[in-house]
Amino acid sequence: MTSFEQKEQVRQRAFEAIWDDKINDVFADVAPVYDRANDFASLGTLKGLRRRFIDTIDVKPGQRVLDVCGGTNVIGIELLNKEPQLEVHAADRSAAMQKVGGERAAKRGFKIESHICDVHTLPFPDNHFDVVTLQYATRHLRVIDVFSEINRVLKPGGRFYHFDMLRPANPIIEKSYYLYLKACLKMTSWAIGSSPVAVSCHNYFVDAIRLYYSTEEMSQLLRELGYTDVKGTSLLGGTVAMHQASKA
Repeated sequence: MTSFEQKEQVRQRAFEAIWDDKINDVFADVAPVYDRANDFASLGTLKGLRRRFIDTIDVKPGQRVLDVCGGTNVIGIELLNKEPQLEVHAADRSAAMQKVGGERAAKRGFKIESHICDVHTLPFPDNHFDVVTLQYATRHLRVIDVFSEINRVLKPGGRFYHFDMLRPANPIIEKSYYLYLKACLKMTSWAIGSSPVAVSCHNYFVDAIRLYYSTEEMSQLLRELGYTDVKGTSLLGGTVAMHQASKA
């Protein structure tokens, strides 16, 4: 068993009950205000970071794109703004988030095919997509399972683009980051009037980062899963990072 498999077992034992029983209710609760809440929690930095992420994604007319954990379709919409001649699909467990995402896309005249499913077992054939994206959700997932599924549905030479909060490699930044997250979660919950189930997950959102991966660890994991041409870019002291990789 590899060190990554061992770590995934630790994550699953720690969080499986929340992943199975609570996290979907949390996202259903915040779906209508999810994007505003993220902007508030990031002190306005998320929009700029997301723009940098979108700028790294190379898409061409006619390509088939999958946005895993598509949520409110922020990424799918931005990619269609960038290249309108894309076939964009979104896979997400949350019907509430995808309802908001579908409405947002329709208002802009875009069509994004929605698939409500377990992203650990994607409902698509092998070698199906030219590009797959995944942003701000992987820390709530079984990473090896999801990354392996993404590799399966990518065409050979297809590109995977990943963007998420990560665990800072610097221990001083890491400790400061957890203090910030705890304070930020309380402020955001108060600002948006979070439900009791969302409030009950405050410690989880911090612990999910504590047991997560650094930028370099994420790069190494992608390589061990068979991805090639892996590139990781650490931002904001390693609290967030962007990765891209190809299917061999």
